[in-house]
Amino acid sequence: MIHFILLISRQGKVRLAKWYSQYSTKERTKLVKQTTTNILSRGPKLCNFLELGPNKIIYKRYASLYFCAGVDPSDNELAVLEIIHHFVEILDRYFGNVCELDLIFNFHKAYYILDEVLLGGELQETSKKAVNHVVAEQDALVESVKQQS
Repeated sequence: MIHFILLISRQGKVRLAKWYSQYSTKERTKLVKQTTTNILSRGPKLCNFLELGPNKIIYKRYASLYFCAGVDPSDNELAVLEIIHHFVEILDRYFGNVCELDLIFNFHKAYYILDEVLLGGELQETSKKAVNHVVAEQDALVESVKQQS
């Protein structure tokens, strides 16, 4: 099970954080700080798996962002890397080559897409077309509400 998803910039700023398990604010802050410092200090040729406390951190760097997932130690690392890649591909299709600025200015869309892909820390939708269709429908609904007001 995925306990949390973090998107971290190369400067160490958290661009997106989604928690699927109960953590206190203090625990969240500690986890984010430990995850950020451990990942940013690692070399590019080291493996993308990292043991951190009771969780295993699995991460992948895309451009200037690190996509990190905190999972159970018994979870399959390659399956989680595939989930991360699946999420990145959907973001790429929606934003057209997603970058850090897209996530900063459209964070609500990134959270919505993440909620369509993952539910309660488990993969919900494997079809990129289905996710893009649902997001396009939501965009159309928002536009129709804006035009009515």
